Amino acid sequence: MIKRIKNALGLGNPDPREGVTIVINAETLERRVARLEDGVLEEYSVERDGDDNIVGGIFKGRVKNIEQGLKAMFVDIGLEKNAFLHFWDAIPAALDGGLEEVRRNGKPAKKAKKISSKDIPSIYPVGSEIMIQVSKGAIGNKGPRVTTNVSLAGRYLVLMPYSEQFGISRRIDDPKERQRLRKIMQRLSVPDGMGIIMRTVATGTRARHFVRDLAMLLEQWQSVEDNRDSGPAPIACFREPNLIEGTAQEFLTDEVDKIVCDDEKTTELVQEIAGKISRRAKRKIHHISSKQTIFERFGIQKQIDEAFMREVWLPCGGYIVIDETEALISVDVNTGRNRGSKDVDKMLLQTNIEAAEEVARQLRLRNIGGLVVVDFIDMRHRRDQQAVYRAMKERLKRDKAKTQVLQISSVGLMEMTRQRLNASLLDSTLEPCPYCQGRGRIKTTMSMSIEIQRRLNTVIQRQAESNESGDLIVLVNSDVLNRFKSEDSKILMELERSHSGRLIFRSDPNLHRERFSIIDASSEKAIVQV
Repeated sequence: MIKRIKNALGLGNPDPREGVTIVINAETLERRVARLEDGVLEEYSVERDGDDNIVGGIFKGRVKNIEQGLKAMFVDIGLEKNAFLHFWDAIPAALDGGLEEVRRNGKPAKKAKKISSKDIPSIYPVGSEIMIQVSKGAIGNKGPRVTTNVSLAGRYLVLMPYSEQFGISRRIDDPKERQRLRKIMQRLSVPDGMGIIMRTVATGTRARHFVRDLAMLLEQWQSVEDNRDSGPAPIACFREPNLIEGTAQEFLTDEVDKIVCDDEKTTELVQEIAGKISRRAKRKIHHISSKQTIFERFGIQKQIDEAFMREVWLPCGGYIVIDETEALISVDVNTGRNRGSKDVDKMLLQTNIEAAEEVARQLRLRNIGGLVVVDFIDMRHRRDQQAVYRAMKERLKRDKAKTQVLQISSVGLMEMTRQRLNASLLDSTLEPCPYCQGRGRIKTTMSMSIEIQRRLNTVIQRQAESNESGDLIVLVNSDVLNRFKSEDSKILMELERSHSGRLIFRSDPNLHRERFSIIDASSEKAIVQV
């Protein structure tokens, strides 16, 4: 308790392993941000030079073409790939299910004219200009996904410039607090034609803070409109702040005990942003100088390395296996070393609950989105399945991305979806192997031997038909040559007898196993090169 008071006052040496801590590692080419809870890594973000994060950006685009079959249109927003706008994303959206609608000035919101997907092509014909916001970044060969339901997020409020709806987060579950916030919301001077949403972080916030937040958002929207009117489409009207600025704005809440950074200039920037919020927030920010990187000093790097392995071990001795595929994310739960308990049902329940909590954590750490299927260990009792389901739901409350979770099926599978905004951390930091094309496997020496023999047969037959002869040099990987000398030596001797010349086998230790060449010995020209 005393340490927390010291940290709040900016006294003493802050320890990132206690309380909720944001750790910032700022380097020339890369910025990293980690969120720790009592030293345990809970969130991790990376930004590199050249990264162009457009999620949340607002653009004035131009409709390039309409695909009736897809019920979508493609919009030029000034990027390499046109944005994808589904007809449903061009219809004014109702409030999210996680929000409670609040009457504006005690009156219900005006009913807007109903628009269906059939109306969209006539509202936005080819060549027309359109205001959109990026909801999902470009992933692989897919362009960014966009929506006409534009919003600007502040510290406590979300401004919806094209909707008159008022809403309040249902995660604020205290009835008295909700009533207080409703009254504040109804007193705010929101321009006609615009709406607002109160975020979960608004809990306990004084009315004057909402007034200031709304004023900032309205000023921000005025800037968006000025950019919109500055010229013809495509125009970038608004971009979300970079990782460091976004971290300072998003995480400087009462929940966070301190922010530590290893770069002096970055620390000053965060302090400047924090100073606009409150003096108290500014005192939470500390600069730590060290010969080691701050992530290594506080054991964060080790946690990152462990977290991003295919196998992740659980405290009980069990482990989970995570595989990312094009269609879905699969997670397999195994008992591992957790087999010593006499009560098997209790042991299985413990493993599955720990697995559920770790899966929820891993989804955030790896920024995994889309369909997720978790194969839990079979449990006999329905009450145990319910306990695992509740553990998953409770852990997912920390996740800012929208998630949906289904009950465990009769075969032990849990299906869930997580909002995908950008490429996963794995996709953004790694690229497919140029040799195995992302398979993660290579052909066996037997497979290569069969393939090379097949090609040799073709070359020998072709030469026989054209009355050509001569020695052939076969250049292969060392492992493949070893097989030729042992298991396949007799087959190759018979193959040589069918040829008028010699077969000369050579190895190159630097040659990839799946690569080989068949060369005409006299001309030294490659006949086959794979």
